Amino acid sequence: MNAKETLNLISKQWCDLNDLRKLTGLGKNSAMKLKNEIRVDLINKGYQLPSKLLPMNEVVSYLKINIGYLQKMAKEVTM
Repeated sequence: MNAKETLNLISKQWCDLNDLRKLTGLGKNSAMKLKNEIRVDLINKGYQLPSKLLPMNEVVSYLKINIGYLQKMAKEVTM
């Protein structure tokens, strides 16, 4: 995925398993483990979550995705 596609993906409110796989490049089983790890972390912080979704802002934070860098790269490609 390029920067613009990544920005488009992370602009969603919720992250499902397929979105997580696209963001990380992991296979299904590894992405499921990561999803469960993030889910447990959020539940321990007091979140109540839908069964198959994670808040995208928390996923971005957990994965330490640099949004400013992505925006800069997306601009450079369009110039």
